[in-house]
Amino acid sequence: MEDQRLLKRKIVEKWLKGWCLSREVSFPVQYKSGFRVFVGDEKQKERYVFPELNEDFFQLAQTIDEPWVYLKVSTSSDQLLENIPEKWQLQPQGYLMTCFQPMVFPEISLANGYHLEFSEYNRTFVVRIVAENGEQASIGRVSLTDDVAVYDRIITEIPHQRKGLASFLLKELEHIALSKGFSNNLLVATEEGKFLYEALGWEVYSLHTSIVIPSQH
Repeated sequence: MEDQRLLKRKIVEKWLKGWCLSREVSFPVQYKSGFRVFVGDEKQKERYVFPELNEDFFQLAQTIDEPWVYLKVSTSSDQLLENIPEKWQLQPQGYLMTCFQPMVFPEISLANGYHLEFSEYNRTFVVRIVAENGEQASIGRVSLTDDVAVYDRIITEIPHQRKGLASFLLKELEHIALSKGFSNNLLVATEEGKFLYEALGWEVYSLHTSIVIPSQH
């Protein structure tokens, strides 16, 4: 049991470090049994991430009054909602997912009328799929840290969906990660993204539940 808890903590920390690289913010620091990240955005000042739900989480929820500080924990929302002040608002459900082998792609090629663009920063590699008119159709990032590849902000714009762009994008990102020797993959998916990732061989490792105080009361 202790081994499982330790493993979960390591996976959450590695994912969070990759997230920080992708977002160009400082690495997480330890806060009690979880981690704290200063983000500095107007709608996300900082985030606290806990591998498990415990008294540290509940105490923090009682003491914070400031808006746009996110508390995140690897558990389901019904475990925490009745034990936190009403000022907190539940965010859409997230899923911490793992894929510790190569992804399984259908035979895909890039849809006609699109081309790829590549860039990098901070051990983070960016792939963009661009339409003929110069419009960004899809974008995603993979950050390489410790022994994991962390995928982040995989987005396909609505007019360009249903063309297999997200799968092609992920294949390109994975190709970069594998070429650098990284085959252990982590990400946090939305409800919508989860189905795509599961089709490519990813598995849900744990729920990723977020709460925030949206504005001053």
